[in-house]
Amino acid sequence: MIKLQVIGHLGKDCTTNVVNGKNVINFSVAHSEKYKDASGNPVERTIWVDCAYWTEKTAVAPYLKKGQLVYAEGSPEVRSYTKNDGTAGTSLTLRVLNVQLLGSSRNESGGADAAGAGGAESDDLPF
Repeated sequence: MIKLQVIGHLGKDCTTNVVNGKNVINFSVAHSEKYKDASGNPVERTIWVDCAYWTEKTAVAPYLKKGQLVYAEGSPEVRSYTKNDGTAGTSLTLRVLNVQLLGSSRNESGGADAAGAGGAESDDLPF
């Protein structure tokens, strides 16, 4: 098994759906890196990871809001698709096995963790 770990902020509120009788929480995590190129110019690169969390514990969904800092781990999948302009595209998808809230979102003030999770694993939460 290949394991992928992602720490970043959610780009938008999650969505919860039922597919073939099973719950799935979908969300996107962004990780940005800043560095200088060979010429010394500053460059910022953002990588987006689409996440699919198949779980019966959907009570975590209200806390997966835009800007929320999360840790997610699971198995990576690369998906190929055709863009609207007809060109080929790829996306990185994470089949989430574990998700943790890592603090308040960028949109909130104060230092309290969303849901009072304090970084606890989702399996430890009463969801």
